[in-house]
Amino acid sequence: MQMSEMLQKEKFLRLSDVKERTGLSRSTIYLNISKGTFPRHISLGARCVGWLESEIDAWVQARINQRSIST
Repeated sequence: MQMSEMLQKEKFLRLSDVKERTGLSRSTIYLNISKGTFPRHISLGARCVGWLESEIDAWVQARINQRSIST
């Protein structure tokens, strides 16, 4: 898959979507970003940010994998 194809399929998620997918609160998301344990957001405008869907999906999958290893 070429880079241009990957970018066309990428999607930005807004905070409400990220909260819904992860089950985390706004404050926990930003705390984890500051700790470096959660994907950073991307500025989309003066007062607008988004997260790459692929990075959030990878973060969720990593939590699932971590659970599988620790049990």
